[in-house]
Amino acid sequence: MKKFVLAITGATGPIIGLRVLKALGRTAEVHMIISRQSFSILRDESGVDLSGENAVAMEKKIRKLAGSKNIYWYDEGNFEAPVASGSFRTDGMFVIPCSMKSLSGIANGYSNSLIERAADVTIKEGRPLVLAPREMPFSPIHLENMLKLARIGVKIAPPVIGFYHGPKTIDDMVDFVAGKILDLMGVEHEIYKRWGK
Repeated sequence: MKKFVLAITGATGPIIGLRVLKALGRTAEVHMIISRQSFSILRDESGVDLSGENAVAMEKKIRKLAGSKNIYWYDEGNFEAPVASGSFRTDGMFVIPCSMKSLSGIANGYSNSLIERAADVTIKEGRPLVLAPREMPFSPIHLENMLKLARIGVKIAPPVIGFYHGPKTIDDMVDFVAGKILDLMGVEHEIYKRWGK
């Protein structure tokens, strides 16, 4: 079974991260980190309320949400979590959505949270890293940080909607973006209609 790290940071669009979580949970072990800033956004945008939960309750709730027992959750301040070490082997990491604060921390090796530390470990160990930066428009600083990461092999995948698959609902649009992100990591799925099918 493959093993991935999935982080959700404090930007609009955590529903895409949740869709990736559900897809990954079917076939992989997922180690999840959610930034503190994400909790209110998750509640407001997707109706998922994780506030006030202790670690055991949080992990249980996320497992139920994902429909999988292979989900592990860590507080973003827990630098003793397995994902903080390069000796904890994974098949890659996703940050969906990726705030500009997290993007900057990752691009500059400033591990101020477990999310940034796990991404730093992913880079230093040469593992795949996919970031879905959520901002619009991008400033020159944002673009420079993305270019810096892209040059070392990090996949930059802003959640840009495609329309060639004929989306009818918001879920169709979320599935398209989540599917494109999963494609970048080589994860098999059938959550959106591909071109020519």
